[in-house]
Amino acid sequence: MNSDASEPALIGVDWGTSSLRAFLISKDGQILDGISSPQGIMQVPGKNYETVLDRLIGHWLAQTDLPVLASGMITSRNGWIETTYARMPLDAGGLASALVPHDIASGTRIHFVTGASIEHAGRPDVMRGEETQIIGASALALSDGTFVMPGTHSKWVQVSNGQIMDFSTYMTGEIFAALKEHTILGTLMEDDEFNSEAFKAGVTVAMEDKADLLHNLFHVRTLPLMGKIPKTAAADYMSGLLIGTEVAAATDNASTIGTITLVGRSDLSDRYEIALQTANIESRRAPDDIVAKGHFKIACAAGLIG
Repeated sequence: MNSDASEPALIGVDWGTSSLRAFLISKDGQILDGISSPQGIMQVPGKNYETVLDRLIGHWLAQTDLPVLASGMITSRNGWIETTYARMPLDAGGLASALVPHDIASGTRIHFVTGASIEHAGRPDVMRGEETQIIGASALALSDGTFVMPGTHSKWVQVSNGQIMDFSTYMTGEIFAALKEHTILGTLMEDDEFNSEAFKAGVTVAMEDKADLLHNLFHVRTLPLMGKIPKTAAADYMSGLLIGTEVAAATDNASTIGTITLVGRSDLSDRYEIALQTANIESRRAPDDIVAKGHFKIACAAGLIG
């Protein structure tokens, strides 16, 4: 790498609900440095986002005047600046043209990446942050197919030639937490190490009985109650049921879905990988830093990097 290419050219900020990451990015799109913090948008008292940002990236800005791109839930109604949603199909150019600039007291201009929306039969679906990750994936020759982004609200995204064409959101993670913490199903659960066999059993039942989730969920209580599975396996069995139901719904036409790209390195992504294997669907992992690649592509398309 020559010295010119390795010079800092951009700061990318991925600011979600529960955490944030910032990247110092070079002129050729490489990550020179990175910072992470648990101060997601819901962990910033008084919504004093400017103070948090200055503490994290102020030393980068002190060295040189760099453009800053921020994506994620920071642009939501609960975040710093609420932005409108861009519509499908969407690529780096579309996101670049929709950037929302915001000047802060220090004189730094932040360019907020807007989220994305689509409607199916009059019912809206939205995302914030995932669109930037998908654009980043296209920089790594991952520009076609189905992308799965596990999380509290997981996303299944359809991409063609680097353009986001369609997506759907599944509230699987939030439903799991609600059932475990606030229903009778959680009373017979005991925490332990991940039980892959119980998880796979739940996935298998979900794949076989695609329309019977509400009945199958009651077995999360009766199986440990009758000693069919240990209490330490109940949560993983329920996780398998829920993720398996999601996979079954999202891959209804599995013969044409092809290899699925999983975005994320968390334990939750590991579960999705197992669930897809159980359903005989091939998957691969995207690199963990694709959001920074997305920041770089959008910044280039916006003319922020010379």
